[in-house]
Amino acid sequence: MDFTAEVERSLRVLDGAVALFCAVGGVEPQSETVWRQSNKYGVPKLAFVNKMDRTGADFFGALENIEKMLQGNPAAIEIPLGSEENFRGVVDLIEMKAYIYEEESQGKEYKIEDIPEELRERAQKYRHIMLEKAAAFNDELMKKVLESEATITSEEIIAALRKGTIANKLVPVLCGASFKNKGVQKLLDAVTMFLPSPLDVAAVKGTDPKDPDKVCELRPDAQEPFCGLAFKVQSDPHMGKLVYVRVYSGRLDNSTYILNATKNKRERVGRIIQMHANQRSPKEHAFAGDIVAVIGLNSTITGDTLCELDNPVLLESIQFPVPVVSLSIEPKTRDDQDKLGRGLAKLTEEDPTFIVKTDDETKETILTGMGELHLEIIVDRLKTEFNVDAVVGRPKVAYRETILASAKDEYKHAKQSGGRGQYGHVVFEISPNEVGKGFEFINSIKGGVIPRQFFPAIEKGLNEIMQRGVYAGYPIVDIKVDLLDGSFHEVDSSEISFKLAAIGCLKKVFLKASPILLEPSMSLEVTTPEEYINAVIGYICSKRGKIMGMEMKGNQKIVSAEAPLSEMFGYATAFRSLTSGRANATMEFDKYVQVPSEIALKILEEAAAKKKAEES
Repeated sequence: MDFTAEVERSLRVLDGAVALFCAVGGVEPQSETVWRQSNKYGVPKLAFVNKMDRTGADFFGALENIEKMLQGNPAAIEIPLGSEENFRGVVDLIEMKAYIYEEESQGKEYKIEDIPEELRERAQKYRHIMLEKAAAFNDELMKKVLESEATITSEEIIAALRKGTIANKLVPVLCGASFKNKGVQKLLDAVTMFLPSPLDVAAVKGTDPKDPDKVCELRPDAQEPFCGLAFKVQSDPHMGKLVYVRVYSGRLDNSTYILNATKNKRERVGRIIQMHANQRSPKEHAFAGDIVAVIGLNSTITGDTLCELDNPVLLESIQFPVPVVSLSIEPKTRDDQDKLGRGLAKLTEEDPTFIVKTDDETKETILTGMGELHLEIIVDRLKTEFNVDAVVGRPKVAYRETILASAKDEYKHAKQSGGRGQYGHVVFEISPNEVGKGFEFINSIKGGVIPRQFFPAIEKGLNEIMQRGVYAGYPIVDIKVDLLDGSFHEVDSSEISFKLAAIGCLKKVFLKASPILLEPSMSLEVTTPEEYINAVIGYICSKRGKIMGMEMKGNQKIVSAEAPLSEMFGYATAFRSLTSGRANATMEFDKYVQVPSEIALKILEEAAAKKKAEES
């Protein structure tokens, strides 16, 4: 979960993926999360069941898992030849031949033989299943399958399987042992045979930045106008900022000017680089379908659309989950202060799920990320890459504030201190908004009781106080603020007066509207051997968790639960110690829920004590 941003941004720009499963573990909780993400972006997949040479390997169990747990439509195009220490190779169900790998050659050499007698019946069974699934995508093949399988050619099967895979309605499944290089070459062949090229994917839809209702299609053609999506930013010690771009249409040339349509800024393409892991080679051009790194794009960040200057178009950006864990960081010396600033600026540019903000009252630097591990690695990178010596506070939870009732009140900001004074007067009615809808500002002013030029200042004041919070110092969410009335002074009214009036009025009215605290609730999945199930359930319940369901998978129990993040720090270590290291737990953010009143009381007391300490 801590690195979900990497998965999201990769799947957003890729045309195909290989889902990797362990032959012993089968479908694990993380696999389910990533599979769901790939379905969200409609990415066609192959599945590779790895580690066939390990004790407990079960290819057919993994195949069943993919169907039942992931709701996939798997079609085995290979079955293993032996398993565990007897794993020798694979049976290709398209060619109906056995590929037997030479042990000494590290999988580089193999013999193609007839299928061993003892495997023939099983191979026929799985070939028939594969043909039936493939035939669903080709009427001609369906006819042949119903009549007789003898005349079916490998080319016909591959074409039908490819069609089903590209439509994301079929998942070809292969197997092997990659440590010994067995089955890897056949997986690479399957990538070229079944996964789509950029030309096989539907045209990408974009919108006109000036008219969001106007939709245009971007075809993967080098003759079309250029359009691409920046999906990753990386700081390189030698080259500076690298922006990874997926080119959807047209071509991108070195030393040209392009438009960042998201920010409406002109950018200059310095150099285009083709990346091969940590190797890089310069390129003059990038064409539709390419993924390249670009040097020289100063204003571009993850999710920005790049296009031609005279042909602006906006692509759908990348949506990331909400970061929910915070910690404070303080540099040890003045020298470290500068290095910390530079390091954090680079890391926030790279990682869209990492947020840095300074607490105005405590002057602390607060880092917020996806989880404890995420923040641990960021702190480690600050130390190793940027040489920052810092003191790190304990992880904290990103609480939120909202209201349960409606309330109405007014606030007059009036100051007279010789010369021109300050005057702003507003009347607000606030009410709860729908969950997830955020802040809504309604302007019901009629007859010019407040001049129009002060409305943006009022809204700015509201946004500012909502970030700081009123009840316990946490950001306010999901409220509607209706500006009903107010008054102004010809001379003394100014933007700052109305901004301060808005802040004062929200502070006053918020506390009348049954304020509550919200906390992040996490969805938790624990896979544990059955003998530890009581200890696991006991631990979850002791942490204010709710058990949502349980199911069996082999001799393992899978527990689904919901639990508040504030209680779950160090959960991975806790589950390991409860189960002698045999449980596997994953947790991801689900939603914000109300904090129970007795715990809210403690949080409020802590906030008040902290404020008092700062004032004194």
